[in-house]
Amino acid sequence: MIPSKVLVVGAAGQLGSAMVRRLERETSVVGMSRRDLDLRNHASVHARVSAERPDLIINCAAYNAVDQAEDAIAEALAVNTFAPQSLARAARAVGATLVHYSTDFVFDGGTSRPYTELDRPNPQSVYGQSKLMGEWLAADAPRAFVLRVESLFGGPAARSSIDRIIASLRSGEAARVFVDRVVTPSYVDDVIEATWALVLGNAAPGLYHVVNAGETTWHALGEEAARLLGCPPRLVPVNVADVPMRAPRPRYCALSIEKLRASGIAMPTWQDALARYVRSLPS
Repeated sequence: MIPSKVLVVGAAGQLGSAMVRRLERETSVVGMSRRDLDLRNHASVHARVSAERPDLIINCAAYNAVDQAEDAIAEALAVNTFAPQSLARAARAVGATLVHYSTDFVFDGGTSRPYTELDRPNPQSVYGQSKLMGEWLAADAPRAFVLRVESLFGGPAARSSIDRIIASLRSGEAARVFVDRVVTPSYVDDVIEATWALVLGNAAPGLYHVVNAGETTWHALGEEAARLLGCPPRLVPVNVADVPMRAPRPRYCALSIEKLRASGIAMPTWQDALARYVRSLPS
């Protein structure tokens, strides 16, 4: 059954803004940005959810400044850990379903095959640790879907690594891309459709990986983007070890979508998703 009211938190962000635009075609949607709701204030979260009484809460908010989080620990915990806890408790109070998004950074990247939902997390950064604890606390909702995504691209507020690569290729500048970091990109439009299918379908609540099918390096993705754009592939290969970063990144962080597929939801390949996204860009 379609929820009669959906509350989207983090509605000004990349995923949240696209979520509001998509779900408004289906039902009543209340979108809230940081200006509308301070997720760090537990009482405010409870009061607002109690006033709105949504059937479904979708939390798209996150503190995702990975390197800055190494020093801004309190802020990362407030948004990524304790805000999901507040939303879960508020969802319990009004009987709402909660959708919460997490990340591949909960893993250490020390494997060579896609991570499943049963693999043990081992985050190597403050960001990853804060997101993992948020997963645990979000599960306190009576019906909770915790969805891991990675390398998001697309949406009206697009500002992803893929967008930066595309912008460089279009301008004729060389794009620096990792050759030894393996990812499974997530197209915002496909993440939203899979989320909606999980909520409306018969899938059991719980943890799911929601990414596009297939894995790739950033270099291979850049080559495919150049082909789709009809641009010369001006790419500068870079190794992770050669780039000084405050927070460590998992080198191999592909996520398995077998559980999602077993629930009856098939994700398009990342190549198909990238092609659709490129076609949607203004010329």
